[in-house]
Amino acid sequence: VSISFQLGPAMPPVKSKRPEPSGPKTTDIVKKKKKSKGAEDEEGGENKEKKVMTQEEMDEKLREIKQASTEETLRRKAKGDKLQRAAGGKALRMQRAAAKRERQKLRSKLREKHGDVMVPKEIPRTIENTREYDETMVAEEDEEVEHDEANDEFAEYYKKEMAPKVLITMSPYARVRTWKLCYELKQCIPHAEIFSRKGVPLKKVVDQAKAKGYTDLLVIHENMREPNGIVFCHLPEGPTAFFKINNLTFTKDIKKTGEATDHYPEVVVNNFNTRLGHTISRMFTCLFPQNPEFKGRRVVTLHNQRDYLFFRHHRYEFKKEGTKAALLELGPRMTLRLKWLQKGTFDTRCGEYEWVLKRHEMETSRRRFFL
Repeated sequence: VSISFQLGPAMPPVKSKRPEPSGPKTTDIVKKKKKSKGAEDEEGGENKEKKVMTQEEMDEKLREIKQASTEETLRRKAKGDKLQRAAGGKALRMQRAAAKRERQKLRSKLREKHGDVMVPKEIPRTIENTREYDETMVAEEDEEVEHDEANDEFAEYYKKEMAPKVLITMSPYARVRTWKLCYELKQCIPHAEIFSRKGVPLKKVVDQAKAKGYTDLLVIHENMREPNGIVFCHLPEGPTAFFKINNLTFTKDIKKTGEATDHYPEVVVNNFNTRLGHTISRMFTCLFPQNPEFKGRRVVTLHNQRDYLFFRHHRYEFKKEGTKAALLELGPRMTLRLKWLQKGTFDTRCGEYEWVLKRHEMETSRRRFFL
């Protein structure tokens, strides 16, 4: 069977007729944009025509510009004046220093020629020598003060009729640094003993110390694991004082320290000029025996300066055949501030306060001191 096919000419491809989108044409959008821009220009022109400044607005604008330029000019001038004043002040200080050196040279020449009697040395002006006069300041050889001190609570120690016996304790459940200060005070003060207070009330501690024959009680207070105060109670009749510890340095933290011995130290109290200062100095000196052993060359110093008490412990050595002496600090090193003084033993409720440091006195009186 034979099958024959007759191929005709090739047919062109049929194009599908898709519907066109119903939105506006691109040319129409461009035309509209051009129209909108033109309309905006016309509106801007109208607004520009409407925003014509009046004469009052123009004057106000000019005043603002003038004021701003004036302020800038004044600011620059003030800055220049400040620099000029600083330069002038520096020149004036240098001129005064040069004049002072010239006066010193002239006085030294006159002193060499005529001696110190004719040209005495000038005394510098300090807070200590310009302090305000206080009625309680003690004059030299005051009979009333000598009579009071010969019959006060500390007279037996100065007459060597009683030997000191000191009890050192601390706050309840004290920390390491408080114990460390107690041990260093024990090395400094002869015949001192340490006892743990635990939870015993302070009044009960005072009664127990009296019963056991102690003459003084030191209670080291602490705050935030650091010693911050000392309650000093003289037994058996008082007085009692509280000192705040403003600065404390242990022996381990002091450079070039020496070794302490068991000899009785010499006690030096300095610059206690009022009745209150005499009481505080006598309280501290009663902690130590009144017969120092000079072979040990130990010195305990309590120096008062602007009502701050500087406690130091040294050992001295002689050099160059006794013409010079060198000091070795033994520690501890403390700076104390008296907060209150109470008559009798410790009693915060019914006790009679002899003196209390008030805040307004600390702030207002810079040249008035109480010790």
